[in-house]
Amino acid sequence: MGIDRQHDQSASLQIGPTDLGQVRIYVAGAGVDLPMDFDPDEAEEIADELRAAARAARAIGN
Repeated sequence: MGIDRQHDQSASLQIGPTDLGQVRIYVAGAGVDLPMDFDPDEAEEIADELRAAARAARAIGN
């Protein structure tokens, strides 16, 4: 499986602040329990990358 391949696996994604001032991205699914903590600046960089990927995906779909 690659980043640009479709698949039928599913997972739950939760995003929120931690009590230590970090931003947590939490992924849970079959055999996966993955909490990832980022400082706020890193989280904003990730958000920028998500927005850029969404724009690229929209361009492909149109």
